[in-house]
Amino acid sequence: MMPLYLMPLLPLVGFVICICLGKYLKGSSAGWLATLAVLASFGVALANFLGLEVESAGKATHEILWTWLPDMGTDGANLQVGFYLDQVSSLMTLVITGVGSLIHLFSIGYMQGDPKFARYFSFLNFFVSLMLVLVLADSYPLMFVGWEGVGMASYLLIGFWYNNRDNADAARKAFIMNRVGDLGFMLGMFLLFKLFGTLVIPDLAVKVAAAGNIPQSALELACLFLLVGAAGKSAQLPLTTWLPDAMAGPTPVSALIHAATMVTAGVYLISRSHFLFDLAP
Repeated sequence: MMPLYLMPLLPLVGFVICICLGKYLKGSSAGWLATLAVLASFGVALANFLGLEVESAGKATHEILWTWLPDMGTDGANLQVGFYLDQVSSLMTLVITGVGSLIHLFSIGYMQGDPKFARYFSFLNFFVSLMLVLVLADSYPLMFVGWEGVGMASYLLIGFWYNNRDNADAARKAFIMNRVGDLGFMLGMFLLFKLFGTLVIPDLAVKVAAAGNIPQSALELACLFLLVGAAGKSAQLPLTTWLPDAMAGPTPVSALIHAATMVTAGVYLISRSHFLFDLAP
């Protein structure tokens, strides 16, 4: 097994290089650099996917990086920045990095000659990095960091050709409508913390299974809030109208947002929270 933090770190490094040094990168160099960063991340994801099946026999791997918020929770436990790899998140990392690297590769030819070539690829790398943070997060607050990160990246990419007023309007529409869903996600987090005293997903699953006196209505309300968040990110009714307008961005952006990453984030949130929805029919 390779360190889990390498998966989001590699495209993040690509983002920093392209955004800071893009004007010094000649020809298609920025595109190839960004593509190789995501391809390297795919290599790490593949190695960990195979390691999870062989070395860990399918058991989840939990990697703690550092303490984020001290003494958070009823038991005085710290909220830490950590990554959690199980069969669900491992499969998602393969989809994000695998399909994402192909979209990067196609973009090299598609965006050739664009005056903001390096900037475009920096945004793509940023998007992939934050999406990986979202799926690898071991807690809802860290997942929310990735959640907001891909929302910001989608705003930048949908409105990439912002000199066209329609493109800029489409980016703003996507950004604002996603904030509605994000409010639902936040309210769900607040209520879950009130009920169980933790937002670390593996710990929360244990507490939910052991809890015998949680009001059914409170649990269903928390799940309803999470569902609103998922509906916003995955463009489900009634928060659908931003998705057709998102076609204003370059075509590879549509492939990245609509297929491989962002609109699957809502589905992933529901899947990751299955232990809650099981008790809230």
